[in-house]
Amino acid sequence: MFYQYADSGSWTESTYRANESDFELLKFRQRVAVNLADRTTASTMIGERVAMPAAIAPVGFTGMQHANGEILAAQAAEAFGVPFTLSTMSICSIEDVAAQTTRPFWFQLYAMKDRDFNRRLIERARAVGCSALVVTLDLQVLGQRHNDIRNGLSAPPKPTLSTIADLVTKPRWCLGMLGAKRWVFGNIVGHIKEVDDMQSLSSWVSGQFDPKLSWDDVEEIKNIWGGKLILKGTGIMDPEDARRAVQVGADAVVVSNHGGRQLDGAPSSISALPAIVDAVGDKTE
Repeated sequence: MFYQYADSGSWTESTYRANESDFELLKFRQRVAVNLADRTTASTMIGERVAMPAAIAPVGFTGMQHANGEILAAQAAEAFGVPFTLSTMSICSIEDVAAQTTRPFWFQLYAMKDRDFNRRLIERARAVGCSALVVTLDLQVLGQRHNDIRNGLSAPPKPTLSTIADLVTKPRWCLGMLGAKRWVFGNIVGHIKEVDDMQSLSSWVSGQFDPKLSWDDVEEIKNIWGGKLILKGTGIMDPEDARRAVQVGADAVVVSNHGGRQLDGAPSSISALPAIVDAVGDKTE
């Protein structure tokens, strides 16, 4: 269930496959007779020193892939020296991860219809010292992911016959999860009055993705946050949207099609990158 959640795309998965195949076409430019004695991969991202110009992207359900997965991933990123991004749909909460790390991490926000929840979530991220807010723009309508529907994806897994049969074959995972800090979405459960069980959680989440999300909302989020803002999502797959991101004050944009998990038929992320770089130049990272 959770493996297929991570290793699949939406609809026909054509964009999901193109992400990999197009990236494989890139090759290194090999030079010679260049002094490599002081070579380094160290760089900066939004003003932060990093061991290499890469960051751990936000992934929902990480704490279901592995017990306390978000905490372990944040600790690994901290040890290596790259940013970690915690998803709104994480199992471990913002506070859980902050309590187990010493380096500020980034927090990814899904802009929900419940604006008060958005504000409180942003305030929680600020309170623990998150150094950047990463706003995802492409989940106004959830992409149809056939594997998730077929598997009945949920956190924790629903006790169906197929799920129980699957769990029997994974005793190590089961034992690990028995000692996990949480089994549900830690950023949501306990922070929404209407959510007190798995059924109400599922109903609330499915009804919260906002099809009316606009650039005005992005500006409002930026004003509430007041810190470094990174915009992410299929919306930043087009030069016009990249220029709009600069206009609203984004400190960086992530050229992403959500791993091919939203709009199937969109171009690969890497193929969209050159046109966006040309459009924004050095106005944003």
